[in-house]
Amino acid sequence: MKVVAFNGSARRNGNTAILVKYVFEELEKSGIETELIQLAGKRLRGCTACLLCRERKDGLCALKDDPINEWITTMREADGIILASPTYFADVTAEMKALIDRAGYVSKANGEMFRRKVGAAVVAVRRGGAIHAFDTINHFFLISQMILPGSSYWNVGIGRQIGEVENDEEGINTMRTLGENMAWLLKKLHP
Repeated sequence: MKVVAFNGSARRNGNTAILVKYVFEELEKSGIETELIQLAGKRLRGCTACLLCRERKDGLCALKDDPINEWITTMREADGIILASPTYFADVTAEMKALIDRAGYVSKANGEMFRRKVGAAVVAVRRGGAIHAFDTINHFFLISQMILPGSSYWNVGIGRQIGEVENDEEGINTMRTLGENMAWLLKKLHP
């Protein structure tokens, strides 16, 4: 089994990646392979509403000038998907939104490619707005007919400067519990 995580932060190894690391540790303890994909530094564009993915039905977006098609393929092949983002003006980053919009539309146009995969949102925040970002990611998972594990709290870690989330004990425990629950669910779905 494999879980792929997409870090939507402009900081490659910042607070968002640190939170994902705690989820990964629990998944790896259960023998689940993990992969982290960093969106930082990538020039991504949103959906252009060309509808070619609906016409072609090849499981890919018509836009070919960025890595999103490669990532859609990775998502399709994974058993679980983590979308992780810092909070930008009470929502996910523009890069994460581009991935959500394009992957989501391609999935819908190609027979619900992500149906019954396990999905988990991870959000880093300085102070406020994290629940809206959390909801954005979960709305993508739910409309994609994915299955979401719960945790001991919403999957949010608090910190501004790189590494500050390490001081958020409750946030770290939430990520560990999320990893445990995600591993349990994956094993139930793929005995």
